Amino acid sequence: MRIHTIQLPVSDVAQVGGYFAEVLQLPVQEDVVRIGWTALQLHAAGNDPVGGVHLAFNVPADRFNAATEWLLARTPLQRNAAGEAHFTFGGRWDSESIYFDGPDGLILELIGRRRLPASGRVGAFHGSELTCVSEVGLPTADVAALGARAEAAFGLGYLSPPVPHFAAVGDDEGLLIVVDATRRWFPEQKVLPNARGIAVTLGDVRTGELDDPEQGWRVAAPAAG
Repeated sequence: MRIHTIQLPVSDVAQVGGYFAEVLQLPVQEDVVRIGWTALQLHAAGNDPVGGVHLAFNVPADRFNAATEWLLARTPLQRNAAGEAHFTFGGRWDSESIYFDGPDGLILELIGRRRLPASGRVGAFHGSELTCVSEVGLPTADVAALGARAEAAFGLGYLSPPVPHFAAVGDDEGLLIVVDATRRWFPEQKVLPNARGIAVTLGDVRTGELDDPEQGWRVAAPAAG
């Protein structure tokens, strides 16, 4: 699955776009940030709240150490209660991650997934090496029900066995991170999830639609053509 576009409500389009251009070295044209094959379209939030939105960016696993050094020179990392900032996940995840704050209280993540192709590049990392937005957080009141709806809507499976408060639907290239709306985001566990006003477009999946009117987000996979 690929996340092709995300419409993201922000408090200030120019300011948030500037962050992605200057801090993360990503190409920005007017209100669109390009992260590999994903287009992040910024728009004025209006009455929608900002903060608590989770996005993860894929990094080739052989470039993860270089990406960590690059990011540390640009922004502090989030840490858990034990002071740890680097997290290795086994099983079906087979990955490692670091987390950091973005503008408007975004919960951002760099993740290296070992099953995906290596880059083969060496030397200093650059933001242009981020390959995509691979995760978007979707809060809901009933994780199991929404996970089942996502499976049915897009023909997707779970990356790892779901639990009552968390389900990752999709694959290494793209995941819908379905979370209990009362569960605070890892690793700091301070911020509640929010996705109000977010609209996501998927590719490489069955044509379908998914939304949560109470939480105010929607996901669609349009028909090819």
